[in-house]
This record gives sequence, structure tokens and C-alpha cells, in this order.
Amino acid sequence: MERVSEPSETGALLEVRDLTLHFGGVTALDSVGFEVRRGELFAVIGPNGAGKTSIFNCLNGVYRPQRGTIALDGRSLLGRAPAEIATLGVARTFQNLGLFGHLTVVENLMLGRHHLMRTGFFSGMFWWGRAKREEVAHRAAVEEIVELLELEPYRRMPAGMLPYGVAKRTELGRALAMRPRLLLLDEPVAGMNLEETEDTARYLLEARRELGLAMILVEHDMSLVMDLADRVLALDFGVAIATGEPGEIQENPQVIEAYLGGAA
Repeated sequence: MERVSEPSETGALLEVRDLTLHFGGVTALDSVGFEVRRGELFAVIGPNGAGKTSIFNCLNGVYRPQRGTIALDGRSLLGRAPAEIATLGVARTFQNLGLFGHLTVVENLMLGRHHLMRTGFFSGMFWWGRAKREEVAHRAAVEEIVELLELEPYRRMPAGMLPYGVAKRTELGRALAMRPRLLLLDEPVAGMNLEETEDTARYLLEARRELGLAMILVEHDMSLVMDLADRVLALDFGVAIATGEPGEIQENPQVIEAYLGGAA
């Protein structure tokens, strides 16, 4: 299994400072700052509209913040296109599936390797020399992900025919195929039943252990967040109100207020 980074007890892979994002007169993010350590599973929580997705869109280049810095291993991500950020090692899954329904599971996973391919059009078309060796190597990497996520029974099935839980797993697999150092997980268990949620939690932990990558998890399932996360950032109306270990966040009065209101 390809290892993309070495987990470390200390040292930040991602550093976000003073992140501020406006849409007209609306402030989506207000001076948000946090860091993600190597090999860490870091969660971002908050009510709807708190700014969770806005953070992801800034991290992978969809939005350009008006103020602040975002650095991956000391390299600024600001002003870079999403494709360039992907080559630097940031991959993302989406709440709404973006699979190609007419392609098989393996073919969808191979698309995650596209930015890693170096051979030209003609050598790829005739499948010779370096192009052949390169595709064989990428297919071997994809097969390891198929095994890791237990997708063998579905590998030749068109993605459009997959059960919902398996389709979400394939979306995760395509992101892992990109060989990321940082994986952004946008509600990976949304719409899943309890069994599918537990399976996904297991796959995330196995991927983290096997690949040594850091993850940022945005999820409304608080039991999943509190079980998996090393640290949690809580947002409310674009403001970071607390950062800490799951137990600390659960007991934080500001977090309780943000989720439950004055009745808390």
C-alpha cells in the first residue's frame, strides 16, 4: 500500500490563519484559524450555515478568501486552482456523489490517478512502453484500494447501478486513489443507515492507518465525530467558538448553546 506521509505526534501539515470570507454583506468565515497535524483526524462541526463547507471550498481552491493564509507543508494554497491543489496532495469527497455512472468502479477509481499520469496521448492510445508500465502501476495502486474498501464484488459494476452505501465507498476510494496527504471528507455518512455508517467508520480508520494521511471530517453525525476525531473545531455563524479534544467540545457551554440554544 502506498504511503504518502509519516504520521507524527507533533508538527502541522496544514496551517490556516485568520481565514475570512465574505459574500457581499454576508460573512461566511470570520478570522477562522486552526491547524491539522500529520496523521490526524480533525473534525469541523457546527449547525447548518456555520461555515463548514466554506472552509472546504477555501482549502481546495473553489473560493478565494478576502483575508487569511492557508499553507500545506509551508506552501501557500491561496490563488491556486483546484487541480493544482490536488497535485499538492489535497483530495476531497462530496456529500452529493460525483461518480460517472456509466463507468465501472475500477474505472472511476482510475480517474483519481489521472493527475499522476505523465505519458502523452499517442503512447497512451497505443499502450506501449512507458504508457503501458505507468498504467499497470496505477492499476496496481487502484487494486489495493479496492481491497482496502472491500469493493471486489462491485469492481466491474457501473457506478450508476451501485447501492447507495457502496457508491459512497467508491467516492471515498476515488479520493484515496489521488494519493492525498490531506483528505477532506464532506459528510461521508450522510443518508446511510447504522450498519453502513459503522462500515464507513471502519474504512476511514483503516485508510488512515494504512496510508498515514491526515483527514478533515465535516459531519452532522455527532456520535461518529466524537468516536473518530482526535480534535474538533466548532463553528457558529462563521466564527470558531472552540477547538479541543472531543470530550472538551461536548462539555463546552458555547458549543452546547450553538446547537441547542438558550434551552440548554
